Amino acid sequence: MSDSEENEARDRARLPDGVVVRAVRLSDAEEITDLINLPAYRAGTLRPPYQRIEEVRKHMENPSPGALSLVVTLNGKIVGNCGLNRLAGRRQHVASIGMGVHDDFTGRGFGRILLGAMVDAADDWLDVKRLELTVYTDNEVAIRLYEKFGFEKEGLLRSFGYRVGQYVDAYTMARLRA
Repeated sequence: MSDSEENEARDRARLPDGVVVRAVRLSDAEEITDLINLPAYRAGTLRPPYQRIEEVRKHMENPSPGALSLVVTLNGKIVGNCGLNRLAGRRQHVASIGMGVHDDFTGRGFGRILLGAMVDAADDWLDVKRLELTVYTDNEVAIRLYEKFGFEKEGLLRSFGYRVGQYVDAYTMARLRA
């Protein structure tokens, strides 16, 4: 790890007052449901509208093997979440991630904090060689964030998802640990 990478890792570990990154708890189900039902949050995901607390709680109670789910909070309020799902078999060195930030808290560094924590966990604790994700091609803010963490575009997925009455493209992006 270069000196600049070490400094960046240390900077990610220093959180502003009132900000906490932690594992998801079952008691977060209602607040996470509210988060994922926000219009801008949902627009960046494959989630359909009107998610129910029961659906979210069921997903939280039955995570995939090797999954990691984190939230970032500000003064106790969840302002973003991120999930990592480990693949299996001959792709066990790979994990896919997905994340989002509360509509009212975008552009304030919470995505950077959350992604930094997830990348650190993948690199330093979970021995993930390859992190991959998909992102809609019009989500330029997210694409720039991912690129800052070493993700590179690997391909274009045409008509990847259906959003607000039209098909939208996505990029597949990945980051390989050195």
